[in-house]
Amino acid sequence: MIRKKLFVTAFSLLMGASLSAQDLSVINQQEATRLLQTLSHDDMQGRATFTAGIEKAATFIETEFSAAGLLPLKGGSASQAPSFRQTFYVHRLTPSQTEVNLDNIEIAAEHLFVNTSQKQLDWNQKNKVDIITISKGKNFRAAFAKVNSQEQDAIVLVHPSHAEAFQDYRGYFAKGAVKKEIGTGSSKVYVLTDQANPKKYQVKFENKIDKLELSNVVGMIEGKRKNEFVVFSGHYDHIGFHKSVDGDSIANGADDDASGTTAMMMLARYYKQQVQPERTLIFAAFTAEEIGGHGSRYFSEQLNPDQIVAMFNIEMVGKPSRFGPNSAYLTGFEKSDLGLLMQKRLKGTTYSIHPDPYPKQNLFYRSDNATLARLGVPAHTISSVQIDQDKTYHTVKDEFELLDMPHFTSMIRAIALAAQGVVSGEDTPTRVDKALVK
Repeated sequence: MIRKKLFVTAFSLLMGASLSAQDLSVINQQEATRLLQTLSHDDMQGRATFTAGIEKAATFIETEFSAAGLLPLKGGSASQAPSFRQTFYVHRLTPSQTEVNLDNIEIAAEHLFVNTSQKQLDWNQKNKVDIITISKGKNFRAAFAKVNSQEQDAIVLVHPSHAEAFQDYRGYFAKGAVKKEIGTGSSKVYVLTDQANPKKYQVKFENKIDKLELSNVVGMIEGKRKNEFVVFSGHYDHIGFHKSVDGDSIANGADDDASGTTAMMMLARYYKQQVQPERTLIFAAFTAEEIGGHGSRYFSEQLNPDQIVAMFNIEMVGKPSRFGPNSAYLTGFEKSDLGLLMQKRLKGTTYSIHPDPYPKQNLFYRSDNATLARLGVPAHTISSVQIDQDKTYHTVKDEFELLDMPHFTSMIRAIALAAQGVVSGEDTPTRVDKALVK
């Protein structure tokens, strides 16, 4: 009897291993290449938000979701036809007037930038806004972050010694901003000047405001536990056109983040070909990550975060990690035990997952996982890029030809294996302590 039980157990394990190997073959380099090449092709024009290129990318992802047999995510208005598009609106604010006078001295335009969600500013000394100084010797980026977080309106006087950093920021803010809501929050006017404590000031500023449409592309496989969700995600937007190098001005975003979006789509196909999962699986291609994470923020508002068991966000997995072949790292490893559960599932395989080796890069907060993590979800980003050495990030050189496709294919297989326990309902990661997420 015991021998019979041992035989049955051994046979089951053998069949399970064979089935797993057969299933993983669905995740193959040929298909990974097709998807990744398409998303990072010049035809997509760098997939910048509000462009024809990102619209083309969204249509491609929709087609792939449909071919895989995914269902649109439930929710939305009953009058709306089911769609993989999760559409919402934001406001693009573009500066159209900026005038600043300090003690009767008109400030040159190249020495000004404004951060505000207001349509207009009309300040003088009667408004009693704060005057803040970023003096010589201070860390400009740290000081900027501190000032920007304050709730009070302010004129910020930046010492000329910070001219280079100031111009970097000015270039960013001169392009305008994208906001979900307008007319909220405090405003900051930054002035590059050696003036201190002006007695009189006058600020006139105006934004041109356009209401624009954005869309996540989201599909699902309904599980036996319909209201327990596991999210696999990647952002499909990039930065569009960039500084030309050798006649090339398209920032294709192959690693950032056509790789993550491709991995997510291949995992969707993989899971669709398995038996019905225990938990409902959601596959999300987020928009507008590069301009503030608007897509993931909207997505998080459509679901009850308490019903999201885990989020596997995938970003920049097209190049080998510092830990060697078949390895990746997990941002915010210590914030839940999801990483430990993944390591347990990968034990005995050729794949490995490690804690983020770049804590100073603040990667946990630089991708779409952060929005859900702030709501307590065990939401982490899987990555393999050596971010401290990568020279193609946000350049026109982030192209398909520079990616390691055998490594990339291995990464997708590794995620499929590592997530198995969460998908099957056997593993439930601990929640993120919201008080410890900034």
